[in-house]
Order: sequence, then structure tokens, then C-alpha cells
Amino acid sequence: MGDNTPRLLTVAVTSRALFDLEESHALFESDGVDAYAKYQREHEDDVLGPGVAFPVVRKLLALNQGAGPENPRVEVILLSRNSADTGLRIFNSIQHYGLGIIRATFTAGEPTWPYVKPFGTDLFLSANPESVRSALRHGIAAATILPKPPGETAAAAADQVVDTRRPAGQLRIAFDGDAVIFGDESERISREQGVEAFGRHERERAREALSGGPFRGFLSALHTLQEVFPSGEDAPIRTALVTARSAPAHERVIRTLREWGVRLDEALFLGGRHKGPFLQAFGADIFFDDSQHNIDSAREHVAAGHVPHGVANET
Repeated sequence: MGDNTPRLLTVAVTSRALFDLEESHALFESDGVDAYAKYQREHEDDVLGPGVAFPVVRKLLALNQGAGPENPRVEVILLSRNSADTGLRIFNSIQHYGLGIIRATFTAGEPTWPYVKPFGTDLFLSANPESVRSALRHGIAAATILPKPPGETAAAAADQVVDTRRPAGQLRIAFDGDAVIFGDESERISREQGVEAFGRHERERAREALSGGPFRGFLSALHTLQEVFPSGEDAPIRTALVTARSAPAHERVIRTLREWGVRLDEALFLGGRHKGPFLQAFGADIFFDDSQHNIDSAREHVAAGHVPHGVANET
């Protein structure tokens, strides 16, 4: 594989997002790096369980079926704060599951986010909120993938929705609008001046495109990838906008996406209703939102990535 071969989509994922490393991470926090390293070496032949991002990564890599190995459509990069020595268990687990991940960085405790941009990353998924914030500040779409709630396996979370109409292996991604796909200017008005001021602002600017948010570039790259495949019910990727907006604030969103030339397969204008049940009905593999409240609701039903951006995350 050529080092500079262009990809349609590149995703960087940390080891704690990809695999269930919570037991060893707790050991690291309680007993320190030496105990952690000893534990990982003793268990390097024990396969790690799937983490929250595992089902999404597996479906992304499956999109390379039919593409030549020298020209994959999607690449997933592993970023880990393990050393190369303690990271051997992670690569052994990657090989066990047959994941086509060949590039990785092991930083031995140093931050991983500085390596996101050199890889040409479109999306960065991490369990470390500070790494996510740093990536966002440097113009990379990024989200915090929280470890699964106690007592729930990643596989169970991924399999809660059974939709017989859904093609096997189809990847479904859902996005919030303001402060994720779009800028947070409108949401800021809503929070600072109230719902009526927000509605008036959006009606007056219905034909004025919204600014782009941190996930605009990722959405565009995903759209480019979607166009490789036939559209329709059997398409391997399906996307949805799931927003608290309602009519008449819907018009500006629709016109903005039209101006950008970006396709979203479904749009749910919920008018403030809890998003979790709707995400379950859509069958989302992952959902991105800037509001921690919405993430807490969503992750009861689907994997959810918090985007710590915009007015909702200002301290």
C-alpha cells in the first residue's frame, strides 16, 4: 500500500474506544504504569473484548470489500497511549477479529491527538475528552466515545435494534445539527435569548446558509464515500439528521445541505423530544451530538459520541 494513496475516508480510533480496556485502565489508575505493563504482557495472548466503537469500525472496514488492497476506500488508524510493548495485545486482538488495520501509533503515555492530522484523518474517536477537544481545536471532527454503561456489553448495545428491512452490515450514522454539522450561532441565540428569538432568527434567515460546524468535513467525506455505492434501500451506508429543531426552523437546514451538495438520507425534526427512542427506531450504529444531556439519553439505546464544541460546552 502506497504511503500517500488517497482514501475516501480516514478514521482514527484509540485503543480504549476500539476495545474493552476498562479493567486494565482501572489497574493503571490505581497501581500505576508498571503494574499495567506487567498485566498487559501477562495477558497479551488474551483477546480483548469489543469496545463501543468496535461495531462501527468493523462496518467501516467492510466497505473495502470489492476494492483492491492497494486502493482501499476506508482506512482506520489505531492510536494508543500504550507503548509498543504493551500494545502487542491490542494488535493481537486486531488480528484475531480480522480487522484490516495496519497503521498505528503507540505513544507510551503521551497524547495521541497530534498524530491525527498527519494521517489525514476525517474523524477521530477517543475515550479521552481532552484529546477530543484538542483535535477539535485543530480542525478535526472528533468525539468522545464513552465506555459502555456498567452491566452492558458493546455487542448488546449494538444489537438492541433488530430491523428486518435493514440490509446486513449496513452502517447507520446519525448527527445532531447545530454545533455538530452546522455552527453554533443559532443554538447560541436559543440559549441566550430564548426559543422565540431563535425562531424569529431562523425565519428571517431561512435562505441564508448556516455556517459549517466541526463535522461538516466528515459529512462531506462520508457523502463522497456513499456515492461510490448504489443509492436506495440496499446502500451500505445510511445517514440521518436528528435535531431538536422543528418547523419553521427546518427550512434553513434543508437549504444549507442543498447548497453544500450533501446528502442525508433521513431528517428528524423533533422539536425538543428525547432523541434516544428515535435513534433506536432509526437503528443508528453511532450518534454524534454536542449536548451531554442528549448523549446520556442516546447511549441508553445506541453508541454515542459527545462532540465537546460550541455554546453547550463553554465553561
